[in-house]
Amino acid sequence: MSARPFPWENSYPPGIRWDAPVAISTVPELLRDAAARFGPSPALEFRGATISYSDLLGRAETVASALIRGGVGAGSALALYLPNTPYHPLAFFGGTMTGARLVHLSPLDAERELAHKLKDSGARVVITTNLGGMMEKAEKLLESGLLDLLIVGDDAAWGPSPVPCPPAVERPRVVSFASFVAGAEPLRDPPQIRPDDIALLQYTGGTTGMPKGAILTHANLTAAVSMYANWFAGVPTDATGRDRILCVLPLFHIYALTTILLRGLKRGAEIMLRPRFDVDTTLRDIEVGRATHFPGVPTMWIALAASPGIETRDFSSLAYCGSGGAPLPVEVADRFERLTGHRLVGGWGMTETAPAGTNRLGAGPSKPGTIGLPLPGVEMDVAALDDPHRVLGPGEVGELRIRGPNVTQGYWNRPEETAAAFADDWFLTGDIGYMDEDGFFFIVDRKKDMIISGGFNVYPQMIEQAIYEHPDVEEVLVVGVPDPYRGEAAKAFVKLRAGAEPFTLDALQLFLKDKVGRHEMPHALAFRPALPRTAVGKLSKLELRAEEQERARTAARGAA
Repeated sequence: MSARPFPWENSYPPGIRWDAPVAISTVPELLRDAAARFGPSPALEFRGATISYSDLLGRAETVASALIRGGVGAGSALALYLPNTPYHPLAFFGGTMTGARLVHLSPLDAERELAHKLKDSGARVVITTNLGGMMEKAEKLLESGLLDLLIVGDDAAWGPSPVPCPPAVERPRVVSFASFVAGAEPLRDPPQIRPDDIALLQYTGGTTGMPKGAILTHANLTAAVSMYANWFAGVPTDATGRDRILCVLPLFHIYALTTILLRGLKRGAEIMLRPRFDVDTTLRDIEVGRATHFPGVPTMWIALAASPGIETRDFSSLAYCGSGGAPLPVEVADRFERLTGHRLVGGWGMTETAPAGTNRLGAGPSKPGTIGLPLPGVEMDVAALDDPHRVLGPGEVGELRIRGPNVTQGYWNRPEETAAAFADDWFLTGDIGYMDEDGFFFIVDRKKDMIISGGFNVYPQMIEQAIYEHPDVEEVLVVGVPDPYRGEAAKAFVKLRAGAEPFTLDALQLFLKDKVGRHEMPHALAFRPALPRTAVGKLSKLELRAEEQERARTAARGAA
């Protein structure tokens, strides 16, 4: 990496400095500071009711006191198995106040994944809810001997539940949330927590094998919040005076946890907490609820851009529309801006970076396809694919590396994988891309997704970007499939727009003729009514790869 000023500093908007101080503290300190500054203001809104900053702090401290009374504290682990409900911030902040390491379990995890995360993290206490069958799945974990205590929050405590919820039957090792916290006094002498203490084991999606827990300290999380604050301090449209942040992204995911919950509370925003994304509800929250900020993932923007009459809807309340969590197709961003007049910004980050990394500019000239500029305090460069210690120059394609106070120290119980994830003191992201001469970074694909076809490196994301330009395509995924001549070839899986007719592979290749190289041209095409997604709504190639591998094995058996 060249000496300062880094190339991206010259592209920063006025008012943003790369060397702005990064404020590092602890998660409980962040909440206590917010409560002191914004006490009576609403912090959370859920089902029409609000919880103030002061009340959120008081309730979190009561939860912490109850947890400590129950044996949860420094050296132990606490698992949160929760959807978007006020139980999450209460348990998250209360849990961090005890000094325990927290573990997020996804409501969409299979029982095998849940069991793995519990055994790997050492968590023997779980906080869940009776909504959506989660209590029943948690009880199976209890019966299999993986838990010492199951705490169940009643969804009806926050207003009428959208679906019937069976009550928690209290018995040994199963207790309702209300009973668990009853009689607990707010912390008078809270445990001393240091910034370098582990706050969270955030398990990665795990494209192969079982998920691994990225170690995120209080310093990692608060540094990331500070980095975003330093960036947005120079973005005038980010401040509205009365921010209402629409949170449909799951709080068990690092994107929503840091950029919505932690950063939103630090700045005194009201978080409009919603259990899931729904086009009609989201538009109502924007038009009637007057949301000012809406962070989403690409699948949400695809759905909104495809919604009939979207160009007539009232987006005037929005000061910020952000996309993250996965690559945003250029055509989708362009279409949304044409239809609504709002530029989709956001950036790139990882679970392992908490997730601060880069951000795109909200105004001024835009570079199509860029993930943006490194945030203040973040260093990035590009290393050779065959040697992670050799740094490449502008325009050269390699693996992105990153370092900064937000970056994980490694993976829980995985010393070998931790060692392999770093080159010197740089974290290897697994993303293939390049930096241009102005310091803007671009990703061409994930390292593990790269296809080697006829000896050439083929990046599926580049093919997907081209296919998104087809007027009949709503969503697309491209994966590598076995090919007897090339070794591997690209296969496109397409979800069509409503009312569109399927087209042939020949027609697709003709459409792509001037958009991709001959070695990148898809050699197979399949249409699907829906494409697979991860637990947080990102398009997922894992199932498609497994399907194609099984198809190849079946064909080989038939030939034999």
